[in-house]
Amino acid sequence: MYLTGKTDPNLMSKETDHCEQVLMALRRITRAIDLHSRRLVQSHGLTGPQTLLLKSLLDGGETSVGALAQRISLSQATVTDILNRLEKRGLVRRVRSDIDRRRVHVEATEACDRLLENSPPLLQEQFAKRFDALEEWEQTLMLSTLQRVATMMDARDLSVSPVLTPGPVTAPPEAINEMEDSAISPQDLPDRNN
Repeated sequence: MYLTGKTDPNLMSKETDHCEQVLMALRRITRAIDLHSRRLVQSHGLTGPQTLLLKSLLDGGETSVGALAQRISLSQATVTDILNRLEKRGLVRRVRSDIDRRRVHVEATEACDRLLENSPPLLQEQFAKRFDALEEWEQTLMLSTLQRVATMMDARDLSVSPVLTPGPVTAPPEAINEMEDSAISPQDLPDRNN
């Protein structure tokens, strides 16, 4: 009876109705994440994790890959993979440290700054703002409920970062190639200095 598309009020118990409403709410959340991610890729040629990384670089300035990974709660390997793609697009550059030439830092380029100037907020940024506006008891209730849902879906022990994006944080090569082919090139962006 769950999510069959046919809901006969005479056949459904109150418990079933609640369960279906919860499942539909979860589906709406999943769909919202997917739609937001697609819009971000279409409008800016960036995935949610790429945008999170770039915004962190712009806010925090030049940093090491390890420190950046820690700041955005992603593994260093994932951040390195994302940085490689962004460097190919001219949105970041790696520079040797002036103090210790063995260390390599990452910084955002002017093209990155121009690209993100009009970027929409990440879905988690919108959520965080609204979540922070809730009373503390509402935040605690929501956290507890979502932790219970994660446990019920056997997802409690999955390793995740606070990035709302569909699927894995790194996409398969064919998806990345397709995205990069349709992405906005930094050369296509207006130069703010003119």
